[in-house]
Amino acid sequence: MHRAIPHLVIKPSIPKGLTSEEARARLSEDGPNVLASDQGHGFFRALFDVVREPMLLLLLGAATIYFVLGDAREAVTLLAFVVVVIGITLYQERKTDAAVRALRSLTSPRALVIRDGRELRIVGAEVVRGDLVVLAEGDRVPADGSLLDASSFQVDESLLTGESVPVRKRAAPAETPMDPPGGDDHASVFSGTLVVRGRALAEVRATGGRTEIGKIGATLAETTPEKSRLQTEVDRLVRNVTVVGVGVCLVLVLVFGVSRGQWLAGLLAGITLAMALLPEEFPVVLSVFFALGAYRISKQRVLTRKVAAIEALGAATTLCVDKTGTLTENRMTIAEIWADGELLAIDSTTRELPEKFHTLTEMGILASQQNPFDPMEIAFHALGDRFLRGTEHLHDDWEILREYPLSPELLSISHVFRSPDGTGFLIAAKGSPEAIFDLCHLPQSEIEKLSNVVLDMAARGLRVLAVASAKFDRAPLPEIQHDFDFRFVGLTAMHDPVRAEVPASVADCHRAGIRVVMITGDHIATARSIAGKVGLPTEHIVTGPELESMSDDALAERIQDVHVFARVSPSHKLRLVKALARRGEIVAMTGDGVNDAPALKAAHIGVAMGKRGTDVAREAASLVLTDDDFSAIVAAVRNGRRIFQNLRKAFVYILAIHVPIAGASLLSPLLGLPLLLLPAHVVFLELVIDPACSVAFEAEPEEPDLMTRPPRALHEPLLSWRLLVVALLQGASALAAVLGLYIVGQTRFGSEDAARAWSFSALLAANVALIFTNRSWGRSLIGTLAQKNVPAVAVSLAALAVLAVTLYAAPVRSLFHFASIPAADVLIALGIGAASVLWFEFVKGRLADAGFGGAAKTRP
Repeated sequence: MHRAIPHLVIKPSIPKGLTSEEARARLSEDGPNVLASDQGHGFFRALFDVVREPMLLLLLGAATIYFVLGDAREAVTLLAFVVVVIGITLYQERKTDAAVRALRSLTSPRALVIRDGRELRIVGAEVVRGDLVVLAEGDRVPADGSLLDASSFQVDESLLTGESVPVRKRAAPAETPMDPPGGDDHASVFSGTLVVRGRALAEVRATGGRTEIGKIGATLAETTPEKSRLQTEVDRLVRNVTVVGVGVCLVLVLVFGVSRGQWLAGLLAGITLAMALLPEEFPVVLSVFFALGAYRISKQRVLTRKVAAIEALGAATTLCVDKTGTLTENRMTIAEIWADGELLAIDSTTRELPEKFHTLTEMGILASQQNPFDPMEIAFHALGDRFLRGTEHLHDDWEILREYPLSPELLSISHVFRSPDGTGFLIAAKGSPEAIFDLCHLPQSEIEKLSNVVLDMAARGLRVLAVASAKFDRAPLPEIQHDFDFRFVGLTAMHDPVRAEVPASVADCHRAGIRVVMITGDHIATARSIAGKVGLPTEHIVTGPELESMSDDALAERIQDVHVFARVSPSHKLRLVKALARRGEIVAMTGDGVNDAPALKAAHIGVAMGKRGTDVAREAASLVLTDDDFSAIVAAVRNGRRIFQNLRKAFVYILAIHVPIAGASLLSPLLGLPLLLLPAHVVFLELVIDPACSVAFEAEPEEPDLMTRPPRALHEPLLSWRLLVVALLQGASALAAVLGLYIVGQTRFGSEDAARAWSFSALLAANVALIFTNRSWGRSLIGTLAQKNVPAVAVSLAALAVLAVTLYAAPVRSLFHFASIPAADVLIALGIGAASVLWFEFVKGRLADAGFGGAAKTRP
């Protein structure tokens, strides 16, 4: 991305930056501009972490018992399973880490540098020694350096010094030695510090670990986030199930040992039950869903900085969005100009600009930056290039002597130039019509006349700026703009077209029960015009001054039927967030400036602009829009709902499938039957369960009514009592079928191993059926099969293929303690196993209507 340095004049003596080749060489020599944090774990560290997992420890314990019992073949089989589980776990972790690293690369701070004589926005990690870095208010300094040029520049160095008061900076020659952090009027800036005022150009002296913050070992690249509500809920669920499971396992060991006198066999049965009960999938699934979910959202041009945002997205009830650049294209063109009582409309058919409008265009350009980034200033230059190129009204070689910046008290900006004859100064000003009227000290009658013109323009959805000029013949220049004798020149009206996809996205929000609120600093008439174009109600509009006059209680009451706020400043956003929150709304708020940070932080979902947002806004936000497009927010909400919905399905599946596994492990010995499941069987089932619940369900497409249901309550539990009951009923029906077949099989086949093979086939079929019946709670099984989900199909086919191998390949069959059974009996077992859970197909439609698996029809 290329843009000009905002409000900063580069002196000719300042070098034009490194060449691309020099930058690449220094990056290769010094390494990336990152600190030593977040280097990741090596293979052996990751391997050690995996081996410490409770499931693997139980497997190793079972293998040890088999060795003690003299069954080396069984022990080796379990150890082989250990290797397979380790491999799958490491692969899964690498996939998750890759997604996280990709996101971190996208969300890393950017820096605006000058290379090859042009400005270039690059990743902060690519900044090298010698780079010229452009710094502006709200930026994080990407590396240590010296200031070559500065204007009203102040930096917050509290990160290094602990002093909260910003320090003043000044420019110095390039060879000036680096100063220590802290103290005013130094020329050094330091990595990680925050620009709070002004603009500057700095030459990078040190990067990465050679910066001041790198030397003291500070870590800014990553902070340890607090656990989200879902993570806390899952941790509590895992802890409770583990405590109960350990108690049940101990009881089983005691019963087995006391009643049969076989303590080692009892311990083996206890380990098998512990493996069946251990809810190890819950935290893994949550991590995978969040990591892959955030990566999927990033593909829709939305970067996730905080995990809690993914949870909140599905519960968002109000989207508060800026107009400019979010609802519109942020691409201004001058549509109308007014001077000396005459209005001229400008479009693609306009061939020339009448003489009376030349001065208006000239002063508008002079009041803009020479290499502008602001869309309105670009529009002035575009108008001049189109109609005045080659005339005396364009002054590319003029240098701004002084700038009077925009301020909350006076919404105008003035540039001072040396007069062409060298005897005085020429001043060009532009700003809001009210501010320019004030600067020109116009009589009330003239103000009323011009205000009517402004209102007419604004009513057509145009953004109106006024232009003035002045002359000043003595030095020094005054401190404020009001001391100049300004002459009113004219009005310009600009148009920022609405993004083509926004009206449809707003309609999607309305259908989803999400209220869209537009916030703009524009005139009320302009706000009403844009709101009407995107589909927002315009019956009630509140302005910034009206908002200031309201108490918090009055605002909370008034805000319920307002969709448009005009003439609003960033400081008002925080009040709006709090007022909406008081009404129980879950608020997403967009922002891009330093002053937006408090509102972004206070909102349930802070959304920073990626293109035009400051680093401060991005750090305070939960999400970052890479292209500032409103439709991307709606897509993120859709994805957030899908993630939560699929996560809920995965948890129901996990609970349901563990019921027959744990029940078979517990009831078969208590009923005096041989063990139905051995550790090898449980591990095999876990190899099906793990990818099914983490990958297959995560990849499931959204439900057809996902964006027609109202938002769910933010504190709605992941697993309600209704869901728990359904999961237990699914699992209990599968358990009944499996245990029934095992009991019948003892007589039917007269063989323990044959009965085990028969019932295990049914259990695996029930597992596959649970995957497919829980994939969708809004579609029938046939409709679900029509939806593409490659991981779900792959896992199911692989499980059935391996089952066939265990039943009919003699060496493998003996390892699983199976006996050969006729193919017809296998088909019977598969049919019974699948049928045991497919009853859910006949009731899930009614459960979905009652809010099963999604948001309730009405919010509590």
